[in-house]
Amino acid sequence: MVPHWEHFAHEADIGVRGFGASPAEAFEQASLALVAVVTDIDRVFPVESIAIACDASDLELLLADWLNTLVFEMATRRMIFGRFEIHIEQHRLRGRAWGERVEPRRHQPAVEVKGATYTALRVAPVAGGWMAQTVVDV
Repeated sequence: MVPHWEHFAHEADIGVRGFGASPAEAFEQASLALVAVVTDIDRVFPVESIAIACDASDLELLLADWLNTLVFEMATRRMIFGRFEIHIEQHRLRGRAWGERVEPRRHQPAVEVKGATYTALRVAPVAGGWMAQTVVDV
């Protein structure tokens, strides 16, 4: 499976969906979909990286926790991320996000993501790989 991401319609909010060969790769792509709600990913340079760790009882809750942690880190650090590396072992996620401080003129943030919801939350095998999706509140 070729890793990729997409958005899907959901009333006033936006669905984010990632596909990959493994749950970790699908999470990485869902992370890119999250950032693409805010800005054009091609405008984000991987200048600085931060480590992030999450634990949850299942993959769905782990996805929501990971995405909410990204939202928190972007807001508190005033950063935008454009590259992700994730490792998942038994519902424990260890990841790294690369990005830079937000430059409003270059990044032109469209909206602020408030957080990932449990609406349409799903991590599941699909033909050729895995899918990870949820709806984010904007």
